[in-house]
Order: sequence, then structure tokens, then C-alpha cells
Amino acid sequence: MEARAQARYVRIAPRKVRIVLNLIRGKSVQEALSILQFTPKRASRIVEKLLRSAIANAENNHNMNPDALYIYKCYADQGPMMKRFHARAMGRAAMVRKRTSHITVVLKEKEG
Repeated sequence: MEARAQARYVRIAPRKVRIVLNLIRGKSVQEALSILQFTPKRASRIVEKLLRSAIANAENNHNMNPDALYIYKCYADQGPMMKRFHARAMGRAAMVRKRTSHITVVLKEKEG
């Protein structure tokens, strides 16, 4: 059995979120929460909130033991991009891409 949580249309680039997700992939939830608490990245607060949601889903919806959970999968996919323009010299314009992310965290219970 696995429990999951998703955050969609988060206004942060997926490349920045993946740095944080790579730190916690495969770890137990208690260890992952302590890593996220001391990671000085903006994405760490978003991922921490999402991880707490996944733990609550596991506990309430699937009757899983929160102490036996570990992060089975976590990934950040590209969401829709907001395109804006930035004025440049001589009447030109440069495109600014404001990227969004769809972040997913999947938890599983340790066997045995």
C-alpha cells in the first residue's frame, strides 16, 4: 500500500525543487523531515508541507503506521509556464519564463 500527496501549479522552477527532493529520496519520514528543516532552500518548505500531507494521508486514509513510513518516490514535473516580457535596449524585448511545478511524494511502509 502506498500513500501519496501532490502539489500542483507551485510557482517555483522544477529544477530547484529536484535539488531538495534528491536529498530526501529513499529516507525514512522522520529523517526526511529533519533534513528539510535545516535545508536553506525555498523549495524545502514547500516539500516539507507536502511530506506532512502525505504522512497524514497515510495515517488517516490507509491506516499506516507513521513511524514505519519511508519515501518511496518523489519527483517534480514541469507545470504550465507563464510567459512575460522584459524590456531591453533599442525597443527590443526578452522573454521571461515563469516556471511552475507539479510535485509528488509517494510513501510506503517498511516491510517487516
